[in-house]
Amino acid sequence: MNEAASAIFEAMMAEAAGMAPLPCAVVHPCDRDSLQGAVAAAQAGLIRPVLVGPPAKIQAAAAAAGADISDLELIPTEHSHEAADRAVALARAGAVGALMKGSLHTDELMAAVVAKDGGLRTARRTSHVFVMDVPAYDRLLLISDAAINIYPTLAEKADILQNAIDVARALGIIPPKVAILSAVETINPKLPTTLDAAALCKMADRGQITGAIVDGPLAFDNAISAEAAHAKGIASPVAGQADILLVPDLEAGNMLAKQLSYFAGARSAGIVMGARVPIMLTSRADHAATRLASAAVAVKVARARAAIVS
Repeated sequence: MNEAASAIFEAMMAEAAGMAPLPCAVVHPCDRDSLQGAVAAAQAGLIRPVLVGPPAKIQAAAAAAGADISDLELIPTEHSHEAADRAVALARAGAVGALMKGSLHTDELMAAVVAKDGGLRTARRTSHVFVMDVPAYDRLLLISDAAINIYPTLAEKADILQNAIDVARALGIIPPKVAILSAVETINPKLPTTLDAAALCKMADRGQITGAIVDGPLAFDNAISAEAAHAKGIASPVAGQADILLVPDLEAGNMLAKQLSYFAGARSAGIVMGARVPIMLTSRADHAATRLASAAVAVKVARARAAIVS
């Protein structure tokens, strides 16, 4: 990754670090990488970690990482399931403003988050947003949903889209331009994704989705290349300059995000929206820079929410 490609993320992290550290429950950080990521985010001034999990395992992870956690708050639990429940309870009580996934499975953490009794549900569907710094693109690119909703319905896509818009606006992209992706740019009843795109655009026109300029269906090339859009005669306020790509389903989004990372050298951050607090879902394959960038996104989202409430 060259320096120019990471400049956007570096600026974002610097801005987030200038805010007050965000109290964050780190759920079951019982391996070296997840604990190291939390400590690095604390050292960068992004979060104030509250470690939740079995003390012996956390101390072993700290030793493996060469990390001093003596000054960090540690809430003991017997196992990962209890850690998820305790972390969610902390968020419900307002003791923390974000969650960070440790070495437990995503499904285990999200089950506690979306539990009907005692969870962090809101009226909106939870969804994951990738924030990507792609060297070949002149702006941040948000992709959703590539991690939680497998085959979302139209109503779920509306929530997924609003969640992504909220992230974009928290990052200072106002108004974000949204491309609703399909394989073609015209409405085709044989392609349900084009019908969903048309409906979502009308929902935006009617104020059911707010805060963004929305267009679709658009194929990927037309969404990110003005030249491709011009060649096809597409007149659109979004074509060639999309900030957000709403993908048809999880498989498409997951493959797109990973292709950008591995083939195009993109750096990425990830966050789950739609719950009472932002949630950082880091993967075991994520680098330290990804964990730091995800923390920066969570800080900016949390502070943007606090500004609206106040």
